[in-house]
Amino acid sequence: MNNENLQSRLKEIVNKSPMGWYQVVVVAICFILNFNDGIDVLVVSFTGSDISSEWGLSKSQLGYIFSAGLAGMTAGCLLIAPLGDKIGRRNIFLISLSLITSGMLLVYLAEAYWQLLIFRIITGLGIGGILPNLASVASEISNEKRRDFNVGIVQAGWPLGAILTGFITVWLVPEYGWRFCYLLAGTISFSMLVAIYFFMPESIGFLLKKQPKNALEKINNIMLKIGHPPIDGLPEKTIENESSNIRRLFSPEFKTSTFMLWTAIFFGFLTLYTLMSWVPNVAKESGMPYALATYVGTALNLGAFTGVFVMGLSISKFGIKKVIVTFLTLGFLVMVSYGTFSLSYLAMFILTFFIGFLVQGGFNTFFPTATRVYPEEIRSTGVGLAMGIGRFGAIIGPAIFGILTDSGYSVASRFIIFSIPLLIAAFFAYNVPSKNLK
Repeated sequence: MNNENLQSRLKEIVNKSPMGWYQVVVVAICFILNFNDGIDVLVVSFTGSDISSEWGLSKSQLGYIFSAGLAGMTAGCLLIAPLGDKIGRRNIFLISLSLITSGMLLVYLAEAYWQLLIFRIITGLGIGGILPNLASVASEISNEKRRDFNVGIVQAGWPLGAILTGFITVWLVPEYGWRFCYLLAGTISFSMLVAIYFFMPESIGFLLKKQPKNALEKINNIMLKIGHPPIDGLPEKTIENESSNIRRLFSPEFKTSTFMLWTAIFFGFLTLYTLMSWVPNVAKESGMPYALATYVGTALNLGAFTGVFVMGLSISKFGIKKVIVTFLTLGFLVMVSYGTFSLSYLAMFILTFFIGFLVQGGFNTFFPTATRVYPEEIRSTGVGLAMGIGRFGAIIGPAIFGILTDSGYSVASRFIIFSIPLLIAAFFAYNVPSKNLK
């Protein structure tokens, strides 16, 4: 039996069988990894003012620290994540977690501003390498019935990590200082590195295709753990040009899907990261007391966590495309309402919750979308590049919002302007051509 036939047969077995305990554990590990990434990304936001005070940084210098992590994440998505198709998802997790752990612990030891910038880039590289491969692993270990739900629910780990980071730093920083937060985050990342080493399997599809040392033993070990009989042998190994993965994204089969997916994710990131960066500041503009305005960010992430969870349930029932359009269109309407109407503090908290619910929930639907568009052998490349290119929207969105603020645009105008990308993202996502999307 050739590689393609054997891989199809094994995939069919996994697709049609109930989820076993081992598959659930792997999905749970992916969730926790994303939770860890939420900590690693947001810890700098919650400790930024203390770093600035200790080192006497300007607002611009503090902004460069934020941008350094984001630039690292973009580079990680573009350069590290695609290697999952070449050296394996598990190896990418080990490399990426080593970068994250090193970056966090080095921040704890940092003695100069330039060191902090470099260490945040290192951390960002690891985060960018992990995120797209989480979607790939959750997709490949799941059966057909639970695949989209599992890929979607893994994304809920990120806002949950962000929420808990906010509460933990409120307690840790006054007691132990901002550096201790990075020591704790680095320790958590190291524990995940150990968990991946002992418990995370490699993709069956990767093992069949690349056939590294002990591939047959590893495949059969996975098959037994998920409740299926072992296979007798491996097919003849095929040799392919590794650079063909990227070229396949622009082949006639995937070219239109690739460009439409990139466009949708770009505009989704444009609004999502602008909201994450500026919503608390907008609340302060409205006259809300500082302490309350700070918790607006928590309301946004709490809404995001809830929205991602509901999204995961919804796509299993209604299909990915309907969920994307519904969430992002409603997100557009709520953003317009937030900016247009005069709101009480309670109303602002409620609308902020629903902005997080709809925008983050809708955006995270792009992960199961991308895993459906691209086949297993180019999935990490496809998802990684889509998220990497899209992150340029995350880079320019907050800057444009700041420029509009300095130019005197009202809150209503800014929110209306930044709600429009949600409609553009919904349009392109809905029209991504793929036989595996509905």
